[in-house]
Amino acid sequence: MTSSASRDVGPMVLGGNVFGWTADESASFAVLDAFVEAGGTAIDTADAYSAWIDGNVGGESERIIGAWLRARPGMRERVSIATKVSGKPDRRGLAPANVRAALAESLDRLQTDYVDVLYAHRDDPEVPQEDVVMVFGELVAEGLVNRIGASNFTAERLHSAVDVAKAHGVEAFTVSQDGYSLVHRDIEAGLVPTLTRLDIIELPYKALQGGFLTGKYRPGVTVDSPRAGAASQLLSTPRNVELLDALRDVAEGRGVSMAAVALSWLRQQPRVAAPIASARTVEQLASLVESFDLVLTEEELARLA
Repeated sequence: MTSSASRDVGPMVLGGNVFGWTADESASFAVLDAFVEAGGTAIDTADAYSAWIDGNVGGESERIIGAWLRARPGMRERVSIATKVSGKPDRRGLAPANVRAALAESLDRLQTDYVDVLYAHRDDPEVPQEDVVMVFGELVAEGLVNRIGASNFTAERLHSAVDVAKAHGVEAFTVSQDGYSLVHRDIEAGLVPTLTRLDIIELPYKALQGGFLTGKYRPGVTVDSPRAGAASQLLSTPRNVELLDALRDVAEGRGVSMAAVALSWLRQQPRVAAPIASARTVEQLASLVESFDLVLTEEELARLA
């Protein structure tokens, strides 16, 4: 195993939720290759991706990433791989035996002997938190995982999990993954202050709010996308329409995509190390890559506030 616990996640984490869903293996390979070529270093997936599609059972994204790693000798040493357990239909929950079995299956699909980050995909109140904390800590001690994280935990449950880990002298959660974007900012009030107190970094998903912040959704425009329904509903809120106008103004002023501005804004928020965003084509990825070196001014940040 090559330790990469301190490896920088880079300016953006590539989301693997589309692999095996809206991107087949060939398209996924092309996106992964282009991401690394552009300087990307971190890839996020989950055992549940993409069980929501008819005919899929979960693990499809991990299998594609694993096949890509095998087809690219030396690539495993260049990238950080994160996955999540507890969401796959036949591996739900955080019971210790289930967590171990789920990780073993993920490692097999990913064709690697460790992951850089392992997340509890969501909290499981049916399992004593001490049991959850201990099994995640043991996986780190055994060298199967470098860092552990919590996804979709409340501030209170995240804090108590860290307290339990400290009390038992085992590895604690150091990464949090939650929904956060320019139009979905709920975590700012409750969770972010807790992350600050606990010195936990945030790697937010839904950074582009299902494509809404890319600019393709506008009043009166029909978009052909599997996620069009949820994204289009955001147009019913006047504040969101105003936000799109502001986002477009900043993007045009900087000569970059609206997606790049949205990602840069998120990366510059407290506790955020990097946003997670996905692309099903190399062309889509190009607009995300524009965010890598983009730093918004205080005036631009205020324009989007």
